[in-house]
Amino acid sequence: MQANSHHILIIEDEQPIRRFLKASLSNEGYRVSEAVAGEEGLRMASAQPPDLVILDLGLPDLDGQDVLKRLREWYTSPVIVLSARDQETQKIKALDSGADDYLTKPFGIGELLARMRTAMRHAHRVGPEATTATIGALRVDLAARLVYRSDKEVHLTPLEYKLLVTMIKHAGKVLTHRFLLREVWGPQDSQENHYLRVFIASMRRKLEDDPARPRYILTEQGVGYRLAVE
Repeated sequence: MQANSHHILIIEDEQPIRRFLKASLSNEGYRVSEAVAGEEGLRMASAQPPDLVILDLGLPDLDGQDVLKRLREWYTSPVIVLSARDQETQKIKALDSGADDYLTKPFGIGELLARMRTAMRHAHRVGPEATTATIGALRVDLAARLVYRSDKEVHLTPLEYKLLVTMIKHAGKVLTHRFLLREVWGPQDSQENHYLRVFIASMRRKLEDDPARPRYILTEQGVGYRLAVE
C-alpha cells in the first residue's frame, strides 16, 4: 500500500490499544489520527473526515453507541467497532446502528487489516447499476434474476434469491439476524431467527461445495451472517 493512501481515525481511550493500533497501521502505510474520548473523536471526524473509523464502545465521556449514531447522521465511510467478549448484545446493537464490522478484544492485527480492507472495498464498490455479481464460483445475473455455480444454473426460491441479493448488496459486511429478517420478510418477522436458519441451510446446500464448511455464506456466531468476498 502506498504511504498516506488512507486516513484512519481511532477513537479509543485505552492507551496500550491505541499505541498498538497506531504503530501497526502506520507500518502498513495508513495515516492515523487518535482520539481518547467520544466528543473529541466526533470533532476530529467532522474537521477532517477519515476513510475509516475504529471505534471503541467503552469510552469515558460518551457511550460508543451514541458516538456511532451521531457519526451516522452524516458520515458514510466504514466504521469498525471494538468490543469486549461479553458484549454480544452491544455488537448487534452497533451493527444495527450502522457499524460495518466489529472486532472482539483481544484481536490480531492481521484480522483487523483484513476487516478494514473488506469494509473499504465494500464502501467503494460499484452501486446498484451493476448487473452481475461474481464471488468465487458463484455468479448472479441481477438483471435476469439467475444464479450460477461453476456456470451451472442453480434454482433458488424467491425468498432465497431475495436473501442472497440482500447479502450481495452488503458483501463482506456483518448482517445481523434482525437486519436480514427485516429486509427479506418485513418488520413483523424481525424476531423469527429460525426462518433464517432454515433458509441459510437450504442456500448452503445449493451454493456451497461443502455446506458444513461454507466458503461464501459465513456465520457470525450469535450475531448474524456475512457473505464472503474474494
